[in-house]
Amino acid sequence: MGREATCMCKWAGTTAEVKVLLEPGELILRGGLRKRVPLNEVKKISVVSDRLCFTAGGERVQLLLGQDTAGKWAKAIAAPPASLASKLGITSETIVRTMGSIEHDALKSALHEAGRISAKDAGLIVSCVDTPESLDATLRAVMPQLLKNVPIWIVYGKGREHPVGEAAIRSLPRDRGMIDTKVASVSAKLTALRFSLRKPDKQPENA
Repeated sequence: MGREATCMCKWAGTTAEVKVLLEPGELILRGGLRKRVPLNEVKKISVVSDRLCFTAGGERVQLLLGQDTAGKWAKAIAAPPASLASKLGITSETIVRTMGSIEHDALKSALHEAGRISAKDAGLIVSCVDTPESLDATLRAVMPQLLKNVPIWIVYGKGREHPVGEAAIRSLPRDRGMIDTKVASVSAKLTALRFSLRKPDKQPENA
């Protein structure tokens, strides 16, 4: 989804200006009200004039997004969620190289959609990391494929208690000349960032 807007929000009698983000699997409010709501808890969705109306946890919510935006957000929230395989770009034609311990059932199911799991001729890499050392080792191991424009999904644990957090996940690959291009929620406990090697700037031709 990846939508965001700044608007007024009315939440159970409280009104405040918020920045609201519609992400895969959840609605996030920041600013005057701070909330994180799983989309499966968003009920009774409707558009009334310029407002997106729904209930969350039994409380009534209105987001004053404007009529067009409210309509688009209502459709996006009500739409069936994309499969994890689809979010990761895995199809029956994809050859996937896996790294680390692939233990989560949702991730295993997504990988079952791949044409083949193999380090040879892979078109996509999926790596589970749980320490800065495992992240560093993964990036070193896959660099030859990254140089061939093969993207990598780095899967890691959510929350500050994990040994490797989002700051490290983003900074170390960027230090290696990589750029993050997508994010995907794997589960309530895991998230994933996709990276590709940044293409070098084209040099001007000599006259």
